[in-house]
Amino acid sequence: MNDMNFMGAGNWIGMLSTVLIIICFYFTLTFFQHLRLNDERVVNQSKLAAVICLALGLLLPVLYGFYMYNQMMR
Repeated sequence: MNDMNFMGAGNWIGMLSTVLIIICFYFTLTFFQHLRLNDERVVNQSKLAAVICLALGLLLPVLYGFYMYNQMMR
């Protein structure tokens, strides 16, 4: 496979990471809104969604970086 395709994927990973962090911020705001309204089910769902989006948003670039490092060191 062409090495330039691997390098171009980094841009898409960066954009996806940014979108996931923005979605995490949305779910965090939703969490605080429903916490105030005492809606326990939606509070738990918002909290879980925010944590998952933040984890994916932060881990995807790291995993891609490790993958690229391994590809370059072959």
